[in-house]
Amino acid sequence: MSIEPVVRIAVVVVGAGSGTRLGGAVPKAFVAAGGLTLLEHAVHSVIGMSHRAQLIVVVPDELTDRTTELIVPIAPEVVVVAGGASRQASVAAGLDVLDDAVEIVLVHDAARAFTPSGLFDAVVSAIDASGDGVVPGLPVSDTVKRTDADARITETVDRSELVAVQTPQGFPREHIVEAYRVAVDEATDDAALVAAAGHAVRIIKGDALAFKITTPADLHRAEQLLGGGMPRIGVGTDTHAFDGDGELWLAGLYWPGEPALAGHSDGDAVAHAMVDALLSAAGLGDIGGAFGTDDPGFAGAHGDVFLLATAELLRNAGFRVGNVSVQLIGNRPRFSARRVEAERLLTGILGAPVSISATTTDGLGFTGRGEGVTAIATAVVMPANGADTMGGRPARAE
Repeated sequence: MSIEPVVRIAVVVVGAGSGTRLGGAVPKAFVAAGGLTLLEHAVHSVIGMSHRAQLIVVVPDELTDRTTELIVPIAPEVVVVAGGASRQASVAAGLDVLDDAVEIVLVHDAARAFTPSGLFDAVVSAIDASGDGVVPGLPVSDTVKRTDADARITETVDRSELVAVQTPQGFPREHIVEAYRVAVDEATDDAALVAAAGHAVRIIKGDALAFKITTPADLHRAEQLLGGGMPRIGVGTDTHAFDGDGELWLAGLYWPGEPALAGHSDGDAVAHAMVDALLSAAGLGDIGGAFGTDDPGFAGAHGDVFLLATAELLRNAGFRVGNVSVQLIGNRPRFSARRVEAERLLTGILGAPVSISATTTDGLGFTGRGEGVTAIATAVVMPANGADTMGGRPARAE
């Protein structure tokens, strides 16, 4: 996947609230869950997007230096901004530092720390398609009652007309900038301000993982999600054609006398499928988003380079690799004789079991005609439970 040459999207992550209802000793965005702060989890969701984005993080003034220390290692180009006395003032501070090229602005609450990267992408796609503001939301499942001042029920509300909205909330730049410029009253979310300014806002399907951490019970739910030993599974695929020039590298091994696979790097379909599976399992996007084809540092790079970098991304996100299984599909090379060698090599790189099987398609299709190979990988990752932490991040071995 090619990298967008112009960053036309900005994501403002708001983490300036005190979080009094959570009852922590630090502001809510800096409370840890699974070895990382909520803010770090939220940023990992942003950098997992398929789009490049200007990342703006808004935090309390006294924590801007601390935020820079936490976020720069995972998002070097982050812009850290001091927030205001209210959420609305904090978002306004983030809007003040938008790059000139930005066309779409997403505003996201750090308290919704586990929002999948795919929801960010879905909001962007819906804005591109409609030209309107877009907010993710879920149907309200509880029966809702309206009451009077004495807590007596006065009405049962038709819940079919109700939606519980989430973040990220996204808007064309001119809509949200204007809405904040003309705002008089405080609103509970950005969509309310944009709608009050006369602009349409649409709802798309949200995600249960985008829940807001507000109370100790919410934080306990987050800890169960991350620290309960629950495995996360990802699937990745990669296909490369033979181009006849150069050397064949596959499953981390050099194959003398075999035609090379075409690609920006070495075309190692097995390694690349493994990377996609691991990133998918951890919710960190895909290989194109993590290692762009416009980065000369990865031109011609072998599979071990990508796998080692991916393992580092997972460690920084608080995950460890459980195992990876790969199915290689193609007529050549004859893989069975070197299967054990490949498994040992890749297991050593990841520090976790890797198994590989190989098959053909009985002469059918792209691989059956001998035009290239396809690899399908399944990865299991798990929270790095019980690991020592340093400043909210999993400690790394020196």
